[in-house]
Amino acid sequence: MAQVEATTERIIAADAETVFDALADYKDVRGKVLPGHFSEYEVREGGDGEGTLVHWKLQATSKRVRDCLLEVTEPTDGQLVEKDRNSSMVTTWTVTPAGDGKSKAVVSTVWNGAGGIGGFFEKTFAPKGLGRIYDELLQNLAAEVEK
Repeated sequence: MAQVEATTERIIAADAETVFDALADYKDVRGKVLPGHFSEYEVREGGDGEGTLVHWKLQATSKRVRDCLLEVTEPTDGQLVEKDRNSSMVTTWTVTPAGDGKSKAVVSTVWNGAGGIGGFFEKTFAPKGLGRIYDELLQNLAAEVEK
């Protein structure tokens, strides 16, 4: 099994604290900024950063739906980590200042991919597809915090 990684970033016209707080707000903000690839969104515990347990289904392709149950931690300032209890998938959100009231939001997801030919296709195409999904999410987040 090879590790698969997808990373996307965006400069957002809002300060890092505002962007991070919006990302960590699983109760009100996160559900609003998720693109249509996500369904069955539900906060099961917490709702604000560290200690949150959140569920959703991610439809990466027409045939591939991943049922995610994510534990949220905040290992360092400006960083959220979502670990899926149902798989090896780990998503890390990092928000840093980018000068002049702006911030840089980076999302990176890693997981253990399949082996063989299926794994080759997963490693080749999954990062691009997930990157497009996260790009849309970051665009929605930017629209939310830049109001």
